[in-house]
Amino acid sequence: MPFVQLKVERTWFLGILTIGFVGGACFITTFLRTATTARSICETGGMVASPGNSSWAEARTEQAQLLDAILHYATSRLTPQQTAREIQACIDVLRRLGPANFLVFGLGHDSLMWKCFNLRGTTVFLEEDPKFYDSLVGPGGPNTNLTAFVVRYTTKMSEAAELVQHFREEPDCSAARSFLRGNHRCRLALSMLPGEVYDREWDVILIDGPRGYYMEAPGRMASIYSAAVMARNRKRPGVTHVFLHDVNRKVEKVYAELFLCRKYLVSAVGNLWHFEIPPAPSPHLHTNFC
Repeated sequence: MPFVQLKVERTWFLGILTIGFVGGACFITTFLRTATTARSICETGGMVASPGNSSWAEARTEQAQLLDAILHYATSRLTPQQTAREIQACIDVLRRLGPANFLVFGLGHDSLMWKCFNLRGTTVFLEEDPKFYDSLVGPGGPNTNLTAFVVRYTTKMSEAAELVQHFREEPDCSAARSFLRGNHRCRLALSMLPGEVYDREWDVILIDGPRGYYMEAPGRMASIYSAAVMARNRKRPGVTHVFLHDVNRKVEKVYAELFLCRKYLVSAVGNLWHFEIPPAPSPHLHTNFC
């Protein structure tokens, strides 16, 4: 998830906007939850959270996470590649769903923000670069409370066209047989992810990684394909919301059309596309995703 470091004299304004955006949204979220809690207290005969019960512990944990987020963005000179409008599009869905299962391809200096906006939900990050992973969530890193895993990608941007042909020729890549865990024949399938990723159905998937801006980079071919497979294999009611960033680039756009499907595209904000992908009908009768 690429970021740029701006000069101090040009970042103070963006920093203030980020602090206000995160702090304001977290304040509103906390206020609404406090109101709901107050109503629940009245309905349950005055039972309140105390230091000895789980509600108290959860509230203390959430408070600490919010304070960590505010401190992080108040002292950081790094700004995310996504614009405020692009970020807001994803946050609107997270707010509407409530606590959600949220999978993010790519760690970044905005990762704490994403976790903050999914309090009481499950947020997991998949990062390609072990060094960047260690700098953020490793021992001594600023975000050790994030749940993140290092993923080893076997693809390269230079193979993007070849992998489209591979998809069309390899039966284990087809929509009719699409699966991820242990799928070593399909080069687009992320077949060796942690069990926690396979065992959970994801309500929201954000694809902002891995890197895809030079030929030796892993590219987002496998993350786009794998997100489509996860969405199609959903068993719970409802759609899977998939957000894909950097659709101004050719590979992202081609793979989105191939696997995420234009018919499921519900909105576009800047360089971010939002898809609502329903579970695939069973049995899967078609070899193509769209």
